[in-house]
Amino acid sequence: MRKPKRLQLFAASAAALLAGCSLIPSYQRPAAPITTSYPAYGNAAAPVTANADSAADLAWQDFFPDSHLKGLIERSLANNRDLRVAVLNIEQTRAQYQIRRADQFPSINGVFSGSRTPAAGGSITSLYTVGLAVTAYELDFFGRVRSLKEAALGQYLATEEGRKTAQISLIAAVANSYLSILADEELLDITRQTLATREESMKLSKLRFNNGVTSELDYRQAESLTEAAHVAYAQQQRQRALDENALTLLVGQPLGDELPTSGEQAARLAQTQPMADVPAGLPSDLLTHRPDIRQAEQLLLSSNANIGAARAAFFPRISLTVGAGSASNELSGLLKSGSWGWTLAPQLVLPIFDAGRNQAGLDSAKVARDIAIAQYEKAIQTAFREVADALATRATLADQLQSQQAQANAEAVRFKLSDLRYQNGIASALDLLDAQRSLFTARQAVVQTRLAQLQSQVTLYKTLGGGWKESTQDAASAESLPRP
Repeated sequence: MRKPKRLQLFAASAAALLAGCSLIPSYQRPAAPITTSYPAYGNAAAPVTANADSAADLAWQDFFPDSHLKGLIERSLANNRDLRVAVLNIEQTRAQYQIRRADQFPSINGVFSGSRTPAAGGSITSLYTVGLAVTAYELDFFGRVRSLKEAALGQYLATEEGRKTAQISLIAAVANSYLSILADEELLDITRQTLATREESMKLSKLRFNNGVTSELDYRQAESLTEAAHVAYAQQQRQRALDENALTLLVGQPLGDELPTSGEQAARLAQTQPMADVPAGLPSDLLTHRPDIRQAEQLLLSSNANIGAARAAFFPRISLTVGAGSASNELSGLLKSGSWGWTLAPQLVLPIFDAGRNQAGLDSAKVARDIAIAQYEKAIQTAFREVADALATRATLADQLQSQQAQANAEAVRFKLSDLRYQNGIASALDLLDAQRSLFTARQAVVQTRLAQLQSQVTLYKTLGGGWKESTQDAASAESLPRP
């Protein structure tokens, strides 16, 4: 009765040793190399309230109010090739992790072998075997295999965070491209109106010049402004086409009727519903809200686990080969009574001299860990800078838009007064043409600033980690879909 108890005790001790021995350094998250608060940018920043949802907790369906934009985002999430590659990378790294995880367990194989060798007297000796075999299964006493599994797990989790980062970037790019096209349409409408006004002015200047009322200089100035409007119109048409092509690439398939047609809904950008205002929170929130920072930390954990595998290389490696089956000199005797047997072949390999290979491997793993730390800290600093830039943009664009709208209103009044004075012969044609040029420039600036303001809201949402969560209703619908 003692032997079974001793065997049980030995097995339990071995299992505890296999489960408890790990040479992976204890992980401590590096301190965030940023300040505890964002810089203050005037009074335009939204106040942070205790119950406010963070950008990362706000689903993109709830952030964007435009139904056309929502449709484009949904199609891009289903068809964009960059996002598809990110998803496939997850599948690949998951498979690699499963391979490393499987290394912790013995592989049992069915084996059949036969051999014929010459013997004394010219005869031939035959040997046939069939059975099950476990070949070179490593007893992971020092955690080498487990460390490699942890490293693969870190890589797998990092690719999952990378997919979320790709989705965030894709959603922001689709939204910004959509807003750019709306701005293009509004600019085209302004240019068409300006072009019609300038052509009318040029005709009038030509008539006055032909009748000797004005000089050729006035006519040529009107002609120059008209051609400048033609140039601006061609440039804006080209930009409209380029922006649509860019959006088509992001969506991953030809666009439908989500975009306004030429001359239709020209004031759409000005009438765009405001997007949800999101609080900036604290810089420390970025550590949990931004997938790219979590991705960098998972890569750091993977590098940390590789150190454990490199340390284990200095210790003995114990492998076990086990076989059980039947052996016979004849094929017909393989399954007969008395032909069954088993073999046990443990092997211990102790490193003695490797010309510094193991030490170099450990040094390389430590340097890789230090590189991962620097990359993790850089990811935090980059995220802080992006949020700070977005906050600065949001805080200043509102005042800029208000002032530029007031300037455009003043230029519109100035143009009317100049036209009235010119018609009554009080002002020169130069004054009228200058007022036309200033009004055109001011109206364009208003559209461009309004575009920048809307895109800054998208950028702030992106930099705060928003865009990778689905709304509760859409997530439930996705779960209910049949799986292939």
